[in-house]
Amino acid sequence: MLAGSLLFTLNDTLGKWLVSTYSVGQLLLIRSGAALIVLSPFLWRGGLTPLFKVERPGMQVLRVVLSSAEAYAFYFAVVYLPLADAMTYWLAAPIYVAALSPFLLGEKVGWRRWTAIAFGFAGVLIALEPSAATLTPAALISIFGSLAFSFLLISGRALRGTPDATLVFWQMVGAAILGAATTPFSWVTPSLLEFSLLSLLGVVAMIAHVCINRSLKLADATTVVPFQYTQLFWAIVLGWLVFSDVPRANMLLGAAIIVSAGLFIFFREQKLKKPVPEVMEI
Repeated sequence: MLAGSLLFTLNDTLGKWLVSTYSVGQLLLIRSGAALIVLSPFLWRGGLTPLFKVERPGMQVLRVVLSSAEAYAFYFAVVYLPLADAMTYWLAAPIYVAALSPFLLGEKVGWRRWTAIAFGFAGVLIALEPSAATLTPAALISIFGSLAFSFLLISGRALRGTPDATLVFWQMVGAAILGAATTPFSWVTPSLLEFSLLSLLGVVAMIAHVCINRSLKLADATTVVPFQYTQLFWAIVLGWLVFSDVPRANMLLGAAIIVSAGLFIFFREQKLKKPVPEVMEI
């Protein structure tokens, strides 16, 4: 889990550096193409039937739309925001999931989790520090992206019967289509080195997913999932080292509240959950 979290943050750092030269659409197109090439042997071994014979097709399409929008929003946001700021908004997604699950999934949420949800939303407001100066398009798109990510997580709960390879395949296809649709307006021919780095985004993301899924098979979720929040630590360190971003005091305070609320919600859900082994999708 620690390795996977570090790889995801390194991937985001590389993505932030690349989108200073290349458009978000071009990045998504090349990244998704590389990821599909890496994924193709696993898809070939499993056959093509699981890719097209899926449960709840409408929900599958919605998931693809949400995942594409979320990826586009993240890379757009990091063009203008420090990496740690964007990461903080995305770490609030589990709080949104907990708030929405009673209405969308029919799950029961008790007063303890509702209290944690309220604290989590307060943390988002503290980190965002709403004002005419801070409510920039990038900040608003970050909030939109994190909400899209939370709906993506909810759809994952609703599609537990779909193989992981199928979910990832269609996510990458959707991102590639969105990238292809927007790239012609801002195409920049990359050098061989930078084309390799753009492709590396997809490869590293796939390796990070493997690390996280493997950790969840080797240990209980309660043991390894909290280590996901180390992504915020690495985002602060790498943002400072690579981009000279100095974290704002209110962002650090808001992030601390968001992480605390997210961990409380997670451990509370694990305590109330029936003891049925499962692999979570991160």
